[in-house]
Amino acid sequence: MDVSFHTKKLEKLANSGKEQQRQLGNNAAKKFKRRLDDLRAARNLAEMSLLPGRLHPLIGDRSGEFSLDLEHPNRLLMVPAHDPVPLKEDGGVDWDAVTAVEITEITDTHE
Repeated sequence: MDVSFHTKKLEKLANSGKEQQRQLGNNAAKKFKRRLDDLRAARNLAEMSLLPGRLHPLIGDRSGEFSLDLEHPNRLLMVPAHDPVPLKEDGGVDWDAVTAVEITEITDTHE
């Protein structure tokens, strides 16, 4: 899957193990790297849903975003990087057709 980043700061974080360690700590940095490797290796979001990380769509004011667990309470958030976003007949995102994502942030979605 194609992975892009919403900000240069996130891109820098993704490409620097040292920066990951500094900003996220050892455990979260390892999970962040693993999640990025998994995203890049997957063909689509449907494949990602089969891997560890508990990929799930968010609801409410974050509808349209997807979340992957990092180290509690932080999550890796992303959106499909398609225009328009591929949808099923029922209006939901077609996970099989999402082949590119944009990482938008690392945050605690329950704050």
